Formats: sequence, C-alpha cells, structure tokens
Amino acid sequence: MGHRLYVGTRKGLFTLERETGPWEIKDVDFLGEPATMFLQDPRDGTLYTSLTLGHFGVKLHRSTDRGQTWHECAVPVYPKGAEYGMGPFVPEDGPRTKPASLTEIWALESGGHDEPNLLWAGTIPGGLFRSQDRGSSWQMVESLWNREERMEWFGGGKEDPGIHSICVDPKDNRHVAVGISCGGVWVTPDGGDSWSCQGDGLKATFMPPNLMYDPNIQDAHRLAQCPANPDVMWIQHHNGIFHTNNGAKSWYQIESVQPSTFGFSVCAHPSDDQTAWFVPEISDECRVPVDGQMVVTRTRNGGKTFDVLRDGLPQQNCYDIVFRHGLDVDSSGERLAMGSSTGGL
Repeated sequence: MGHRLYVGTRKGLFTLERETGPWEIKDVDFLGEPATMFLQDPRDGTLYTSLTLGHFGVKLHRSTDRGQTWHECAVPVYPKGAEYGMGPFVPEDGPRTKPASLTEIWALESGGHDEPNLLWAGTIPGGLFRSQDRGSSWQMVESLWNREERMEWFGGGKEDPGIHSICVDPKDNRHVAVGISCGGVWVTPDGGDSWSCQGDGLKATFMPPNLMYDPNIQDAHRLAQCPANPDVMWIQHHNGIFHTNNGAKSWYQIESVQPSTFGFSVCAHPSDDQTAWFVPEISDECRVPVDGQMVVTRTRNGGKTFDVLRDGLPQQNCYDIVFRHGLDVDSSGERLAMGSSTGGL
C-alpha cells in the first residue's frame, strides 16, 4: 500500500506519493499561491486548504475527493467593531487597541467523532472560531474573545497575537486546549462556554521579572497532545521544552537537552505517551541549527532522556528552520515529515 503526503508551501499545495521507491510529486494545487494551513479531516477524509493572499485576503478551500476538485468555502470574519490589544509594552500615550480583521488562519482542527461537521480555526489576530457545517460558515467563540486578559496578548513570531495550536481531547471533545503566541495555554472543559489560562510552571525569561510567570503572556510556540492519553501534552516554548501529565494543570520544564531546547515545533506520538519529537535551533537570537547540523531530538521516556537523530539530515552549512506547523507524524507513529523555511522536505 502506498503513502501520500500533503505539503503546503508558498508556491502551492503539493501532493507527494510513494510506493516502494522515492517520494514523487503527483499533483500541485493552487500553483503559485501561499498554502499556509492544511487539514485532512480524519473523520471523513475531507481536505481543507487555507491560502494567505496578501491584499486579496484569506481564502479557504475544501475537497471531498482527495484533491481532484476544490470548492471555496467561508472564512472566519471578526464582528463589526472588534478590537485587539497592543500588549503590555505600549507607551502610555500610545494607542492601546487596533481594529481586528482576519490576516491568517493559523490553525485548523476537526471536532470529535460525534460532531462530524464541527471544525475549529485559530486565527491572527487572536480569534478562535467554530464551524458547524464543515467550513460553510463560522462563528467566533466569544467566550474567549471577551476575556479581559485577551487585551494583554501580543505578537510572538507574527506581528500580532495568534492562535496556532488547537488540541481536541479524543476522549471528550468538549475539552479543548489552545496555544497562543503570545497568550499562553487556554483550556475549556465545556466546548467553549468557559475558559481558564493554565500556565502553572511556565516561564518567559524575555519578560520583566514581575511578569515572567504570568500565564497570560507565555509564548507557547507549539502545543501538542498525545491522542491516546490526552492528559499528556508538550510545549515547545520560546524558553525551552515544557511537559504536563495532568492535562495542563501544571507544567514542568525539561532542561539540558542537547544540542538545544530552543525551537518552534513539537510532535507527540499518537499512541505512545512517552514519545515526542522536536527540531532545535541555537536560540532566539540565532535561529539556525547548532553548528550548521540539522537534527531531530526525540524522547521515548517522557522527557527523561533524548536521542539526537541526524542520519540523512544535512550536517554542514545548514540554515534550515522548521516552524510551528512544519513537523508532523502519521497515525502509526512510524513516519515523521518536516518542511523547513528554506524549502527542505
């Protein structure tokens, strides 16, 4: 049986296939357009692709026949008059809010199996949306948007705050966690009716000492959850690697991982709650692989120790960065794929 890989790039959505030999490009959709977010719905196989087209706006397309045809559907729309905050560093005499309008869909996730038409979308600047009809229409999750703490969120990686990670508990699809740069980890136990910011143990050393442990300003670069044990989650944070075994109620930092704990991406194994993968860079100030050698770090014992995987990866003069959504693992946990900022796959 062959394998299929979908790769979103600045030049379109590439479909690669492999039988027993090398991967081959079988198709390119939206040629020349930035395909910035992709979802293959595990419930029915429907494909969704978001395009970020600059002054032409954001477009969302859906395919129900494995990419043979695509149909444009709706995109999230901010309510009239919606605003977002400028964060904690705004001069006292400067504006503290800006009008909110969609600049990018930064996360797409499917709902639970008992809600076959439900989709979630995280956006920039900092909106969470739900669709009950597979993307034909969207509704803002106002319970999160209306939290006073949201006005303190600020950009991290992007100029404005954004929701980049949405983790739906496979055992209880009303239990959802979202990761925000920069706004920490927010969790709802009731499908979005109520929210709490759960950052006990996280720290942001880029902030002043009095704000370092504020859960609402944490820059969680990427949030990942083990589907087989949803209480186990991982964060690739701006300040390293963090782990929880109790559903984000508390976090502990994993330190002394070689060659580095700085990075953007993390994947959790789908069935082994002890295994996760990361792609490290030197630091925030120097975003390239350590010593020009690209590696993947993997733990198989819940973060106690890590393997450094480098076989087959460039080991000299390498400057590739794997951003938040550039690392993924298949449902078997046996095949890992990553795409870099310089076009490496």
